[in-house]
Amino acid sequence: MKILVPSTIALDVQAGPDDEVVVYDAAAPFRPEDADAEVLVVWASSAENLADAAARLGRVRWVQTLAAGPDAVLAAGFGPDVTITSGRSLHDGPVAEHALALVLACVRRLDALGAAQREHRWDLAVNRGQSDPATAALYTLDGARVTIWGFGSIAARLAPLLAALGAHVTGVAGTRGERHGFPVVSDDDLPDVLATTDVLISLLPALATTRHAFDAARIGQLPDHAVFVNVGRGATVDEDALVAALRDGRLGAAALDVTETEPLPATSPLWDAPRLLITPHVAGNRPQRASDLVNANLDALRTGRPLRNVVPR
Repeated sequence: MKILVPSTIALDVQAGPDDEVVVYDAAAPFRPEDADAEVLVVWASSAENLADAAARLGRVRWVQTLAAGPDAVLAAGFGPDVTITSGRSLHDGPVAEHALALVLACVRRLDALGAAQREHRWDLAVNRGQSDPATAALYTLDGARVTIWGFGSIAARLAPLLAALGAHVTGVAGTRGERHGFPVVSDDDLPDVLATTDVLISLLPALATTRHAFDAARIGQLPDHAVFVNVGRGATVDEDALVAALRDGRLGAAALDVTETEPLPATSPLWDAPRLLITPHVAGNRPQRASDLVNANLDALRTGRPLRNVVPR
């Protein structure tokens, strides 16, 4: 069995005696001699590389993406007979850390304090805001109502970190219930939940049903002081509506690790939106224990057992 692994990450693949492991260039077309590959592992591949794989790797029967979201692989056009598995769980810790960092940066107004430092200015406005009983609650997570939109494995890592700082965490998912010790509501309940949300964290995947899910209507359901953080997918945010809300004071602050177009063009109005932090899609950046997942699924493939993280199609 020929196994293609990307040049973008070092993987310790436990090949069997009949396996051939080949490293491919994730930014280039596939070599003709690799067209007989049955397994393709994907990480940080270009859209052109993925489309080329879908068109030319006629014998591939399983694609393992190391990304938490499989949207790029799904968009490449692999046939329905190709099993696709995601990198769910590989990014839980780093993405949870980055989400927490962005939330704290917004709540503690590190954007304003950073600007003041660059101007050699001792910023007393933030100090006064924290001291004023009328606004003091806006500068802390202690007692804050935090909503996590998309309550999967990353949220399971993130929610306890927020709770440890005193936040009251509510999840939003497809069905109501309790997950990992936290209350979870459905999308139908979202308007009521947003009305009392201080911090909204989006972990939504990029699907046809989630495109621009965070739009002007959703923004209007939040209090004016609310903070919005997106570490899911950029396509889930109506960026024009976000910029307008920040400029008009209808949103307290926002932080984006993902944008609809990446890299973000220099002409994007997001760059100059007030109270907006932008990081260049670095929340996950490097899958954790990726080799373990690849090897576990390879073993399952060889023995006919179910693979982990199969993406429904």
